[in-house]
Amino acid sequence: MDENDEDQRLPHHLDPEQFVSLDYLEDLGVLYWHLNPMDYENDEELHKIRAARGYNYMDLLDLCPEKVENYDQKLKNFYTEHIHGDEEIRYCLEGSGYFDVRGKDDRWIRIWIRAGDLIVLPAGIYHRFTLDTSNYVKLMRLFVGEPVWTAYNRPQEDHPARKGYIKNFTEKVGVALEAR
Repeated sequence: MDENDEDQRLPHHLDPEQFVSLDYLEDLGVLYWHLNPMDYENDEELHKIRAARGYNYMDLLDLCPEKVENYDQKLKNFYTEHIHGDEEIRYCLEGSGYFDVRGKDDRWIRIWIRAGDLIVLPAGIYHRFTLDTSNYVKLMRLFVGEPVWTAYNRPQEDHPARKGYIKNFTEKVGVALEAR
């Protein structure tokens, strides 16, 4: 994505446009599935993913100006580059938004998520989130155990999750997990 100060909710394509493959994202540790958001409560594939990966906690978040207190501040916080000590798992049930992740060259890669997209960001990857111009997304948030909400703003090179991420994904020591 281009790096200008225009509205963060715009696509920010490079000129000419460049796209990355799901395989490239998987090499960064980012996993992706496309599921049926209309029947998420009964979706067998979602149940299998949750069981295989240990996602035993779930909640729902409607993110839009009308439903979130201090909306502008929360969106600003989500868009500040950070890492987490655990995976970040989000399943888009309605609406759309962008996850930006850092590639191996430290440039931003913009991932547009829409209804049906389930994305897993590995612990320690630099990322941020924003809505697109629709200004609405309904997300299912999944966790292993009790939710941990702590974001560590960049720089965090000495954080154990960041060190583990560097070792597992940028040095190609880890094994990719099957997604899609």
